[in-house]
Amino acid sequence: MLPALVLASSCLTAELEKQAETLKEQEAEIARQRKEIEALISGQQAQDKRLRDCNRAFREYFEQGQTTADGDRAVALYREGLAICPDDEVAHYELGRLLAAQGRYPEAEKEFESALRINPDFTDARARLEALLKNR
Repeated sequence: MLPALVLASSCLTAELEKQAETLKEQEAEIARQRKEIEALISGQQAQDKRLRDCNRAFREYFEQGQTTADGDRAVALYREGLAICPDDEVAHYELGRLLAAQGRYPEAEKEFESALRINPDFTDARARLEALLKNR
């Protein structure tokens, strides 16, 4: 009877060790998934902030830059807006147009290039940049 008891005890110990290892693996997987979820939440929060910033830039700067008759003021407004929302290719394009109209061609080229870095298929920005480069 004693050998059977030892054998049963040995089987239970092996089974408990197996379950403990399974629990450790599950805890590690849960920790990995938590980190992944936290990263997704953080990314979503950053994206939401960028969207709020860009909406603010449009309301407070880009729209005013489009309506003001003062070219220097319009340039300043676009630059302020781009400081808040730097990834708006249309704002870079519009700023480039304003700068080109003022004869500030090197600055205009940089803005058209920025627009094209953000959106390589922006045909108007490409055409404006090519025209500036051709007329150097």
